[in-house]
Parts: sequence; structure tokens; C-alpha cells
Amino acid sequence: MKPATTVDVLRHFPLFEGLSEDTFTKLETMAEHHTKGKHVQLYESGDDSDRVFFLLKGTVKTCTLSSDGREVIKTILHPLAMFGELGLVGEKHRHESAFTMNEDVSFTTISIANFKLLMRSNHQLCLNVLHLIGSRLLVAESKLEGLIFKDARSRIIDFLKESANQRGRKVGYEMLFKHCLTQQDIANLTGTSRQTVTSVLNELRKDNLIYFNRNTILIRDMGKLS
Repeated sequence: MKPATTVDVLRHFPLFEGLSEDTFTKLETMAEHHTKGKHVQLYESGDDSDRVFFLLKGTVKTCTLSSDGREVIKTILHPLAMFGELGLVGEKHRHESAFTMNEDVSFTTISIANFKLLMRSNHQLCLNVLHLIGSRLLVAESKLEGLIFKDARSRIIDFLKESANQRGRKVGYEMLFKHCLTQQDIANLTGTSRQTVTSVLNELRKDNLIYFNRNTILIRDMGKLS
């Protein structure tokens, strides 16, 4: 069987849905493929926003540092995610950093200049980019509301439910999902502390609402998790 090319994989990205073969031919000439190991910095705050990234394999986090030096995780990205896209809408320098989270992370990059050229000649791609950035804005607003209006326990439970809904495998009432996050990562993502994450997870396990180990979390019943 012929191995899949980078463009074969890009066809599966929602961003490129409905595009012509001519567009994919152009993408093939623009795309640069990369593979990195664990804990590699892909870009950092202050770098030029000159490339957009397409995650093919592995997990990537985007993050910033708070005024007291704590890491704040903005997003956890999985395959078929686009990131570093704000250069398309005017960002000149990165406002965040991006790191790989596991071994053998594969991604494709396209220069912002080339991607903008492609958008100018493709109305459907412009609409797809607008839809993606709008969706990211809604997620960011929802997360901000959670930080303002919800307590730490609720935010951690929201994280569990969202992760299960996005990447989980359903078995009866149970949902199982794999992850590569430490409890500190979950804390950095939910705006809590590692001690709070540990306490809430142990409490939920004691109540038989979840079971977890280092790389998986099992939710016993999504409807009862609250």
C-alpha cells in the first residue's frame, strides 16, 4: 500500500473541507513536514508569527507564564488541529509558547505569507478559517466565564467531561479517555493548583465516579459526574 503523503493527511482537516484538487496541489508545494520529540519548544512568546501549524500526530500544548512565573496552559491540541494561526489575522509576534507533550510528534507548517496567498484565491478556505477562529473565540469566552463563575471543583469536572466528549471511547455508561497530562498540567489548564486537582480526583474516585491511572481516566457515568 502506498504510504500516505502529508497532503493526504491534510485532506482530513476540517479546515480544508470542500476545497478543490487544485488547492491541494498548491498546499503540497507550500507544506513543510516536521517530526519532534517530547518537550520540544516549537515557538515561544515574542517569536515572529510567520508560520501556521497543522498537527498530524501527538499532543501539543500552548501556554503563557503568569506574572509570578506560573505556567498557564491555554490549549491542549490533538491531531487534526491547526495552531499558531493568529498570524493570519494580524498577530506580528507570538503571544504564547507551544511545546510537544509526547514522543514522535508530527506536524506540517505553512508560511503565513503563502497561506494568505491561498486564502486570497479561495473563498471557501476564507470561510473555513473564519469559522475556526470564531469557534476558538467562543471556547476562550466559555473558559473565561468558568474562571469567573465556577469553583475549582466544577472547572476540573468540566475538564474531565470535555476531554471524554472530545476523545473518549464509550462503553455502556462509562467513558474512557487517554491523556499525557500530569496533575500539574491539569491544574495549569483549569486555573487551579496541583493539590486541588489531586484532592478532587481522589474524592471522585472515592465516590466511585471515576477511576484513573497515569495515562487514562475512566468516567463511570457521565450523568452522575457533578
